[in-house]
Amino acid sequence: MSAAAPSRSSLRVAFAGTPEFAAAALEAILAAGFAVPLVLTQPDRPAGRGMKLTASPVKQVALAHGIAVDQPEKLRSEEQRAALVACAPDILVVAAYGLLLPPAVLELPRLGCINIHASLLPRWRGAAPIHRAIEAGDAETGITIMQMDEGLDTGAMLMKRSLAIGPDDTTATLHDRLAALGAEMVVEALRALPQGTLKAEPQPEAGVTYAAKIGKAEAAIDWHRPAVEIGRAVRAFNPFPGAVGTLRDVAVKIWRAEPVAGSGAPGTVLSADESGVVVACGEGALRLVELQKPGSRRMPAGEFLRGFPVSAGERFGSGS
Repeated sequence: MSAAAPSRSSLRVAFAGTPEFAAAALEAILAAGFAVPLVLTQPDRPAGRGMKLTASPVKQVALAHGIAVDQPEKLRSEEQRAALVACAPDILVVAAYGLLLPPAVLELPRLGCINIHASLLPRWRGAAPIHRAIEAGDAETGITIMQMDEGLDTGAMLMKRSLAIGPDDTTATLHDRLAALGAEMVVEALRALPQGTLKAEPQPEAGVTYAAKIGKAEAAIDWHRPAVEIGRAVRAFNPFPGAVGTLRDVAVKIWRAEPVAGSGAPGTVLSADESGVVVACGEGALRLVELQKPGSRRMPAGEFLRGFPVSAGERFGSGS
């Protein structure tokens, strides 16, 4: 089967998702020739400097393909579920939708509901599995295609594939690789499910962890922590919310950093040159190599220092 001429499938695939991660999966499902009668996505939200109401990436894909879109706030009432019931899907694919599905939705499609989750379940159930895997220093993560039940990412697993986390991976870079892997896997799952060739495997009870939603307050760097941990947090919080330290009452975002040898009072600048701003931590030191001051863009350390000179002995505080 060629990519240019995908085979058509009689399977009716409803889709529920919101961000770029989900949009990649929807694009792949459509490219594979599956009929998608309806897309569910979160209501338009204010975004950008003008805070204009903006359609989600999934909605934008759906509209570009002429697919009906429904954006209920919840799926609790019959009225909120009416569009989904009317489209009579054989299966519902869910990817980063943002809503827990009630039993009435889970029981609607004849083949059930499947979810594309960006972790190797049961590790990192929940809202922010990519961030938390990097922050924790995991060597690998992956995609799990799972059957959905009433719990939070607790359903039986249909497919699982791992992906190495590189030493320089950020949430942004890892997100894109996982989105591509998830898109590939969900197409395979949709082809296999009607044939009954996928075996559902219950999640083990051991190894369960939860990936709590990222809060902006977590962006503040605690320089008393080891440099290795802070470095992982910088990568985990890129692109959101961005790790922040304050210097001379200015909130400075740190986008790239690397642990190095060094010691001193936590937060103290040990050196500052073209190679980076070296800051003492609770254990070791961290070289800040890409920084951003308010109202400016991200800059390599040398360029940043030309507009915002930093001297050894100055002291960073936690961001706010």
